[in-house]
Amino acid sequence: MPIYEYRCDGCGHEMEVMQKMSDDPMKDCPVCKESKLKKLISASGFRLKGSGWYETDFKNYKKSSGNNSGSQSSGGCGGSCGCH
Repeated sequence: MPIYEYRCDGCGHEMEVMQKMSDDPMKDCPVCKESKLKKLISASGFRLKGSGWYETDFKNYKKSSGNNSGSQSSGGCGGSCGCH
């Protein structure tokens, strides 16, 4: 579930609330009880899960010996994926 940030235009109280995307935005401030809460736009946090995100996931790649034409990157995947 996403975490949304809110700020009250009445008293300035800020808070984070875990809500479903389908939930209506909150309106009532829990501090001053006025209906002046506004949802803030902020950078979303995310977690990179699964394989391929760490250096240790690429321990079996072959290092370039320097004798080739330089077509192979020194990146973790060996340059075969097109990301280099």
